[in-house]
Amino acid sequence: MKRMDAAEIFRGRRRLLGTLATAGGLTAAGLPAWGADGAARADAPAAPEASAPEELFALARLRSYRNLRSSSWDRTGGNDDWVAMEPGQAAVVLDVEGAGVVTHLWFTINSPDPMHLKNLVLRAWWDGESTPSVEVPVGDFFGLGLGEYFVYQSSLLAVAPMKALNSYFPMPFASTARITLTNEGTVRTRNLYFAADYVMLPSLPAGLARFHAQFRQATPCKGVVSDGKNLSGRDNYVFLEAAGEGHFVGVTQAVVQNQDGWFGEGDDMTFVDGAALPTINGTGTEDYYNGAWDFGGQPFANLHQGAPYIVDPERIGGRYCLYRWHIESPIAFTKSIKVTIEHGTANDRSDSFFSTAYWYQTEPHAPFPALPAAADRAPKVFAVGGTKGAATAG
Repeated sequence: MKRMDAAEIFRGRRRLLGTLATAGGLTAAGLPAWGADGAARADAPAAPEASAPEELFALARLRSYRNLRSSSWDRTGGNDDWVAMEPGQAAVVLDVEGAGVVTHLWFTINSPDPMHLKNLVLRAWWDGESTPSVEVPVGDFFGLGLGEYFVYQSSLLAVAPMKALNSYFPMPFASTARITLTNEGTVRTRNLYFAADYVMLPSLPAGLARFHAQFRQATPCKGVVSDGKNLSGRDNYVFLEAAGEGHFVGVTQAVVQNQDGWFGEGDDMTFVDGAALPTINGTGTEDYYNGAWDFGGQPFANLHQGAPYIVDPERIGGRYCLYRWHIESPIAFTKSIKVTIEHGTANDRSDSFFSTAYWYQTEPHAPFPALPAAADRAPKVFAVGGTKGAATAG
């Protein structure tokens, strides 16, 4: 063992005393920083200010906004807290002037229409714009892209028992906000219950984009014959094409299989700011949705990603509902973005896809594709034939 000299012993004692002072509440002079009653000593020197993460204080911070709600409550004071909607009629969910943020949307619907989730359309306009920034069948907006209810939970959307639809996307507006739900079907909606929670502010801070949501479908996708290679994204299914500045935050997708086998060998490809080749290139559909190996045919729902609805996988008539949120790092663009995914290897499959893209951007936004007619939004199996297996109409 090495023998320490007196200087080394002294330095070691100083380090030990420093450690004990930190752990035991001693002052620099070696005196306790707290008295016997637990109170700080008046003669104790002030400790250096320690930094703390903002998250430590976030929930306790005082708020300067005003909380409000627009809902279907019974204006007579009774219990008929709903509105009815005839075919072609729109219900006004929110119509407000001023600056604020919509923080939560909730719906529950009683309708004899078996396809009411496809036939009722949610629309939203911010700051007096002439065309909506949100235009999506209500079921698709909440991740129920096949017109059927199921329960799941994620960080931005959730469906609770029984048939309770919830959105937690923040939706800021500077001067006006208008949200409607329109019955585009042929059957009367007996009971629409809704609530839109929002806060009002003196003004919005700078640098805020507006919330957008857009529906698309391909029924079916047009499968192509290829050599199995696809570098350019040609013939891909398009989730979103947008122009302006903003960031893509996620997508919900529903699939009806028109062919046997695994539908999800398609890669996601995202093109940012006019790039000719993908800026982001994926490795497979289940990989994009942060699963693996065909999901093993097992439904799951997590905060950022899920496949909460899987029925009869890998066969004609198989049905899937999927979602992926990019809230850990939204995909930013300064000029444009195009978000796509293959349908099969190099687009060799002809399944039916339905999707809703969610993003924030500056206004004005590019024109949306025309919303398909209500009758065409209902999912069904198409006879597509081809090498992947023959489908039967139904």
